[in-house]
Amino acid sequence: MPLTEFFALYPLAFVLAALLLGLIIGSFLNVLVWRLPKMLSREWRLQAHDLLGLPAEAPGPVYNLILPHSQCPHCGHRIRAWENIPLLSYLALRGRCSSCAAPIGRRYPLTELACGILSAFVAWYFGFGWQAAMVMVLTWGLLGMSLIDAEHQLLPDTLVLPLLWLGLIVNSFGLFVPLNQAMWGAVAGYLALWSVFWVFKLITGKEGMGYGDFKLLAMLGAWGGWQILPLTLLLSSLVGAVIGVIVLRLRDAPTSTQIPFGPYLAIAGWIALLWGGQITDFYWQSVGS
Repeated sequence: MPLTEFFALYPLAFVLAALLLGLIIGSFLNVLVWRLPKMLSREWRLQAHDLLGLPAEAPGPVYNLILPHSQCPHCGHRIRAWENIPLLSYLALRGRCSSCAAPIGRRYPLTELACGILSAFVAWYFGFGWQAAMVMVLTWGLLGMSLIDAEHQLLPDTLVLPLLWLGLIVNSFGLFVPLNQAMWGAVAGYLALWSVFWVFKLITGKEGMGYGDFKLLAMLGAWGGWQILPLTLLLSSLVGAVIGVIVLRLRDAPTSTQIPFGPYLAIAGWIALLWGGQITDFYWQSVGS
């Protein structure tokens, strides 16, 4: 029996397969979140040297998503294959390096677990098919860029733009919305936050958000069409305001502290893509009653 037919006949098997795949992708996302900002920083530094006509820096060791091999940041111990099994290795090592016993950050197993659970949920929600496969890819991308933005206040074009194009491509087949709605979703998504950015800057003289947020909302519009944009902006603003206040209070930070908006946009856009129609219908029914 072909694997595709097996998953179609046994949806639970598809959900379990998605869970395992999500755990593996989550392990890769840990590498991506740690290394991609450093790779971009090196690239920007080289570009700055070229633009300023400065002498080229001596080439350093190879540094990409594959090399060098993963190692303990405390003692440099190279992570062996059995120490890199998602979740299981963390539990077996009791959250500590096998060489120096330094604690392993909880972010690593939590990222793997979140990616696995989200992947399994998408598989259950959509069932076996192209919609589930594409939303899994979108989910992985949103999770990775959210973690990078939360830590570095950076939404890399290398993640956002390919997903924007992928959204337009999948909707050229009408997978989620017609192509014209996806195209105008991308346009409206970018212009919406671009307009807010410039109005805020003209009034206050400050930049309220980064250009990466424009592109992220454009990408979400390319996947769900222009219809999901109002709900995405509303949800992200509400969640961002509540969590932002909590974070500032816990850190005892000044109100001028910059808080990345990308994770809230990503969460809100993901919710709007899956349940936007139901949420909007419930709202209008409630208002009508």
